[in-house]
Amino acid sequence: MKHAQPKPFPKEFLWGASTSAYQVEGAWNEDGKGPSVIDMAKYPEGVTDFRVCADHYHRYREDLALLGEMGLKAYRFSIAWTRIYPEGTGALNPKGVAFYSNLIDTVRANGMEPIVTMYHFDLPYALQQQGGWSNRATVDAFERYAETLFRHFGDRVTYWLTINEQNMMILHGSALGTSGAEVTQQDLQQQNHHMLLAQAKAMKLCHKMLPHAKIGPAPNISAVYPASPRPEDVLAAHNFSSIRNWLYLDMAVFGRYNAVAWSYMEEQGITPTIQDGDLAVLEGANPDFIAFNYYATATVRASAADETVGSAGDQQLMAGIPGFFMRHKNEHLQKTEFGWEIDPVGFRNTMREIYERYRLPLIVTENGLGAYDKLEPGDLVRDPYRIEYLRKHLEQARLAISDGVQLFGYCPWSAIDLVSTHQGISKRYGFVYVHRDEFDLKDLRRVRKQSFHWYQKVIRSNGSDLSD
Repeated sequence: MKHAQPKPFPKEFLWGASTSAYQVEGAWNEDGKGPSVIDMAKYPEGVTDFRVCADHYHRYREDLALLGEMGLKAYRFSIAWTRIYPEGTGALNPKGVAFYSNLIDTVRANGMEPIVTMYHFDLPYALQQQGGWSNRATVDAFERYAETLFRHFGDRVTYWLTINEQNMMILHGSALGTSGAEVTQQDLQQQNHHMLLAQAKAMKLCHKMLPHAKIGPAPNISAVYPASPRPEDVLAAHNFSSIRNWLYLDMAVFGRYNAVAWSYMEEQGITPTIQDGDLAVLEGANPDFIAFNYYATATVRASAADETVGSAGDQQLMAGIPGFFMRHKNEHLQKTEFGWEIDPVGFRNTMREIYERYRLPLIVTENGLGAYDKLEPGDLVRDPYRIEYLRKHLEQARLAISDGVQLFGYCPWSAIDLVSTHQGISKRYGFVYVHRDEFDLKDLRRVRKQSFHWYQKVIRSNGSDLSD
């Protein structure tokens, strides 16, 4: 669809940026914080851990002042469950509550709307030792945690995100460090069912406790292309989209399992155990919006039942399931230096597909380019490649708005440099450079990148000026 004059971004558009607690805060065992599954995970050789990260825990005032200077209207961050409840349940940690209370106040003082992710991969390790999400008790622990967040911070937080990329934790848990290799597909679907229950309970509780607030899920969603017009490839693309995307959003929005995804689980013998009352819990959660993370699209082809599955190579796409679909290289797309495909038009396709299916307002909570940024003499960081990436995606976002999509915010990944889940601090995403490398913390000083000044101008113009 061509638009002679694309519509502008809405006047109250939430121009933001994102981080997560475990990737940016550091201070992993300070002020009463308990260990999470991320803290206890093994790291690839040559890659830093998450113990210091960007030291945001001690430097958040400086960081938020920089984000305010950039002109952000919103800051999306996560709360570390183990700062609030060090063991996931039990005794409340008052120092953790105080930290996030001060953080939220500082976000607002710098002119930004706080967008809070309740759970971003970092399950309390104490709960993991008791079975993690395979244990139904974790559902109750999450509901109690949610109630605590709403009670302490609900007077200052309007926008809540339940679970970040639940689909990636189920599809790629071993890569993310959220599940071990010994976990079966049956276990994963049971974990998924429990997370869906926890999410529904949290959304209902939010509506009850905070009638002024808005809450929604935050999966990673991408359009899925067939490798060719061959009907079998089209069917494979539909198959993958059902288990990658719609399984999670159909439940969040409609309160029911996606039919194709459920049929696949029945065929594989991996359906979760659904207890009496579960379906009633899942119905009527009524999210107010859909948050979603987008980095790339997926291209797949048909697969024979006896085909061998190779390695996917990244967390964004399963390699395949014999007889269901198989990954296919899209020769029409460029790749980042870390091997992720770049598809701005797919961003528009994805937004249209989500909005047409659910008719709920959308907010982008992650979208960005990881790169080997370099600090040059004079504290210069030139990242025109990031500007180009973001510009092209924002052009497509504006076209999606012109198509009729109700998009109310854009929070790229990431606000400042942080530790990537797989490639450490070397894979940088931020608008602000953090002066450290994998094992030398240097002085951790903050340096405004070229993209910082570009995004500042974009925000000032409300997206009408995307030029260099």
